[in-house]
Amino acid sequence: MIVTKPNRVTRTFTQKLVAEPSKIFPLLCPVREADWLDGWDPIAVFSESGVAEADCVFLTEASPSNAIWYITRHEPSNGFVEMIKITPNVTVCKLTIQLRPVGDGSEATITYAHTSMSPEGDTFLESFTEEHYRQFMGDWEARINYYLLNGCVLRAAGG
Repeated sequence: MIVTKPNRVTRTFTQKLVAEPSKIFPLLCPVREADWLDGWDPIAVFSESGVAEADCVFLTEASPSNAIWYITRHEPSNGFVEMIKITPNVTVCKLTIQLRPVGDGSEATITYAHTSMSPEGDTFLESFTEEHYRQFMGDWEARINYYLLNGCVLRAAGG
């Protein structure tokens, strides 16, 4: 047995969103994410209801093998969702999203905690910088707000 201190990077960002939590929460879903994120296309979704729920599992493309996502907590009334993403032999990630009403909109506090499982995972963690995360979260914030305001996907340039 090997027991070692994990190589882990955790990043948190709070987005300012233009709708109340009850309008946003259903969009935090492997199926509904395609409504607002250009190019989002999970390989498969395993769900009793057809959308996000506790114990929902979905697969997304990743290298060297597809990522497996598992929704561990799904609490619409609390505006909270937690999921685990496993990219085999690379990283394990815990993602949490907490929505709360603020004025006429919401804040979404989003935390990704990536743990390396290999040298390839270590390389990924080195690239998961604060600057990279802020850009990723800013893009996500712009895209979901665009959808909330316009009811359609913000298309990538040239798309």
